Amino acid sequence: MISTEDMEICRELIRTGSYSFHAASKVLPERVRNPALALYAFCRIADDEVDEVGHRDKAAAVCKLGDRLEDIYSGRPRNTPCDRAFAAVVEEFEMPRELPEALLEGLAWDAEGRWYHTLSDVQAYSARVAAAVGAMMCVLMRVRDPDALARACDLGLAMQMSNIARDVGEDARAGRLFLPVDWMLEEGIDPHDFLRDPQPTKGIRRVTERLLNRADRLYWRAATGVRLLPFDCRPGILAAGKIYAAIGTEVAKAKYDNITQRAHTTKGRKMWLLANSAMSATATSMLPLSPRVHAKPEPEVAYLVDAAAHRNLNPERSEVLISALMALKARDRGLVVDRAS
Repeated sequence: MISTEDMEICRELIRTGSYSFHAASKVLPERVRNPALALYAFCRIADDEVDEVGHRDKAAAVCKLGDRLEDIYSGRPRNTPCDRAFAAVVEEFEMPRELPEALLEGLAWDAEGRWYHTLSDVQAYSARVAAAVGAMMCVLMRVRDPDALARACDLGLAMQMSNIARDVGEDARAGRLFLPVDWMLEEGIDPHDFLRDPQPTKGIRRVTERLLNRADRLYWRAATGVRLLPFDCRPGILAAGKIYAAIGTEVAKAKYDNITQRAHTTKGRKMWLLANSAMSATATSMLPLSPRVHAKPEPEVAYLVDAAAHRNLNPERSEVLISALMALKARDRGLVVDRAS
């Protein structure tokens, strides 16, 4: 069980650091909301600790998180509220280790400054930093059905693509790039030139629109899986999807200019989407189950689905994380110079 004190700290961390999830979590039942807040708090802390250190310290920060995760799964969490709370979640819900390890692998890719050459590469990254969280949310709902997990991963992929589309300018000014490089090259955009001087050109707007169109298709397919979730969890998951999809809507309203401005949704808009999600959850329950709910998972998330469903477990996944951390250390020592690899 998560202690009352630790839970309150996790709740406050999410309230001030992740407005969209905090809003959506309000309509989750308490049995899911509290562990979900503990999960997100650990993920938030992990992301912040890597983002807030200097470039040369990122490898050490990610490795430290790997050590903390090892302690959690060994039953001896660090004496911090987020670690203690997440350890309680891991124990109570038998959280497959592959899922939080996927998140750390994504953070290692972030720290390494990796570029993503294709849409599949972007989806592989999004699988780790977002779809893994979607799979963990299913575990918190006691849902291990592979179809439900695949649709939850669709939602995670879509949400991350919305974030990427919103933050192109902000990321570029920080020297980071998450758009598919091959799409940029098709538009005649040199990624190096773009990072040196990010501008809202027609080409970059078309790339953004293309990414948001992909996200919309994933949101649409993800919604078919809501019927597979406990009834009282459906409004919260629908709300999360609608709130993040609204980010893309705001980017589109700005004519896909994500360089000179950063899209956001108002508090009033979020509240309306929350109310709309409650009504949609009831309406969805009256409709026949869409055959699209049985679509195969995207190849980049298939291993997450298998892990959460407790099937075809791959004991070598931890080695993949270790390899990513070793590559990051090597890069920080200057042994690897091709950041686009």
